[in-house]
Amino acid sequence: MARTTALMDCTDGTQAEFVTSDEPKQGGIKDVYFSPDRSYVVAFYRNRPDFSGMERLRKLVEEYRRNIFGMEGGDYFKDLYCWPERLGEHEGRVGIVVPAYDSKFFFPQGSQLDGSEKESKWFTSAKTFNRCLTPEERGTLLSYLQICTSLSRGVKRLHAAGLAHSDLSYKNCLADPATGSACIIDIDGLVVPGLFQPDVVGTPDFIAPEVVATLNLPIGDPAKRIPCRETDQHALAVLIYHYLFHRHPLRGGKVWDPNDEQRQESLEMGEKALFIEHPTDPTNRRPVTPGDKDFLPWVDTAKLPYAIMGPHLSELFLSAFVENLHRPSERPSADDWEDALVKTTDMILPCAAPGCPASWYVFSGSSRAVCPYCGTPHPGPAVPVLEFYTSRDGGNFRPDRHTLTVFHGRPLYPWHATRRIVLSEKLSPDQRNRVGYFIFHNGEWLLVNQSLPAMSDVTQVPPGGRGTDIPPGGFVKLAGGQRLLFDQGEKARLALVTMAKV
Repeated sequence: MARTTALMDCTDGTQAEFVTSDEPKQGGIKDVYFSPDRSYVVAFYRNRPDFSGMERLRKLVEEYRRNIFGMEGGDYFKDLYCWPERLGEHEGRVGIVVPAYDSKFFFPQGSQLDGSEKESKWFTSAKTFNRCLTPEERGTLLSYLQICTSLSRGVKRLHAAGLAHSDLSYKNCLADPATGSACIIDIDGLVVPGLFQPDVVGTPDFIAPEVVATLNLPIGDPAKRIPCRETDQHALAVLIYHYLFHRHPLRGGKVWDPNDEQRQESLEMGEKALFIEHPTDPTNRRPVTPGDKDFLPWVDTAKLPYAIMGPHLSELFLSAFVENLHRPSERPSADDWEDALVKTTDMILPCAAPGCPASWYVFSGSSRAVCPYCGTPHPGPAVPVLEFYTSRDGGNFRPDRHTLTVFHGRPLYPWHATRRIVLSEKLSPDQRNRVGYFIFHNGEWLLVNQSLPAMSDVTQVPPGGRGTDIPPGGFVKLAGGQRLLFDQGEKARLALVTMAKV
């Protein structure tokens, strides 16, 4: 059958060609056609948007697009957002032009899920994670930390621009654990407080408790809650917990109404929502039964409690799901999550067991290094842990509450050496290169300085004195109690070395 195409006239004066001889993919409210080269799609709305909806779409492809991608670091978001590029009409139907998903966000040939989009549902549920994915498709703890960091940056940027997604969920976030990549989709429903209201209340499992609790109130009731920045923050917290533990933070074992399924859902996810790992109220714990063997270790909160993610993420889980679950204005921000995820990634240690389900685990040095996922102890030797301090005035160092757990081959980056550089989407290409690395050689841990011009060992230096220079190309042996200065001046970093026993 010969391929036939048509052209949609776009508001920017261009035309978008799409293939009409193929059956369109049908979404919830749109019919989707591919371009001839499959580099973009044209998605037509089945029902014509009203005036407000059309105005939102116009702003989306013009003003909001410029605001997101035109600022410093904007290129980073071109891969993270599947953002509509053009708006147009064809034969009376309104459509938008959206880039096609990168091929990495589809399961490859030969996979049990051959050709399916890598919606986050495949990776966030223990059932689908264990039953439907091969070990190669499942990823590692490191890849999920990277995915969560990217999603946090994406949500942070939307909120900084005065926007809210309104429907963050495993349906609207694609993930590729093989590369640690994420993509936020269905951008066309963005909420602008006071200007454009949400088209949907969200996806079950991710709707904030205050929205669930007021679903039955009529539109216009001042007590009715609708999606906004605070509900995005709840959905982001649920997504992060889901990715890292492959279970839902609120769906436990507590039954509020055994006779009314709808009321049970409303109470469980709304007014009575309760963290399954609440530290003082265990009534929503989910018991592990013999039938759960295919879902282990993920559903076992005793084996894999939230605390295994270290202090930074643990504090945010408690804030999001205990202290502020029902206080929307106090929820952790996307910026809070990004910072905690970056610091947690610096604390991970590779597991020595080849078949470990996570391959990495968080290690702070405060207890024995044993993988919580498979029970494998670290084979030794002692693990160096660097505790960072930052100079506020060129000499007065204060703790950063940021540590770096060392393993063979661990890189040292510019943002470790000075707080003048922050790990973010705004990094220049040269700032992404390592400035040093750690190796275990002949029974000793070494830090090799590749390019830091002012690195020195100041362990034995009195106040005001000068340390031992470690020039680029040189190295230093690591020892407990050692103090390493990576830079000079304000915001320079100093590291105190601890040799953690394993």
